[in-house]
Amino acid sequence: MKNWDSLNLFHHYVLEIADNTLILGQQLCEWCGHGPILEQDIALSNIALDLLGQSRLYYQYLSESTGGNFKEDDFLMYRDARKYRNSLLVEMPNGNWGTTITRQFLFDQFHILLLQKLSESSDQRLAEIAVKSIKEVKYHQRFSAEWVIRLGDGTQESHVIMQDSVDELYKYTCDFFVSTEADQYAASNGICAIPTEFEQLYYANVNGILQEATLKIPEIKKPIYSGKKGYHTEKLGYILAELQYMENMYPNCEW
Repeated sequence: MKNWDSLNLFHHYVLEIADNTLILGQQLCEWCGHGPILEQDIALSNIALDLLGQSRLYYQYLSESTGGNFKEDDFLMYRDARKYRNSLLVEMPNGNWGTTITRQFLFDQFHILLLQKLSESSDQRLAEIAVKSIKEVKYHQRFSAEWVIRLGDGTQESHVIMQDSVDELYKYTCDFFVSTEADQYAASNGICAIPTEFEQLYYANVNGILQEATLKIPEIKKPIYSGKKGYHTEKLGYILAELQYMENMYPNCEW
């Protein structure tokens, strides 16, 4: 049994980043074979692979930073939902194509800003991961933004679907900017700027694209709880049940 309480603030900070990419990547995998057209099906599959690859780099680093007390897979397979530190947005259900695109768009706009700050990190390993990831996330950002504009300013039906998706998901973006002890630790040690430093830029970028897509910007309401602090929706439980199924059924299985 792993002692999760032995993890320090640095570990929790890296988990906030890694868990976001893992959970969103896992969700996007459900679209494989179900995209509206083949090109978009492949595009989402590639984005999912990018995100899962990024999460692996973080988990590998975490394993090394614990002196081998935790393996890479321990962080994925042996934590329950309460131990995950992902933001609430990425665990929201896929819904329809418009919902998935809206969720991706709102995350991408945050992700690129975070990685740009992280690329200047005092932690060389995290800076290297960020520099590598930025190349991939720039494509994610462009892909999702173009689809938001295309659907928002498209047909009457697509506009309604996108507006409903924005109205439902926009409020969860506040979770990105909840300041945790881990965020404060990272900022005070030069690892990465605290998220509130680029909150204004984030909403300026997001709202600018929503306006171009002729979509109304919902009112921002502060969340009453935060995924970054371990409080999640029931959806995360279902995601983890699927993700961890094989390991739970056949512990330490190899093939």
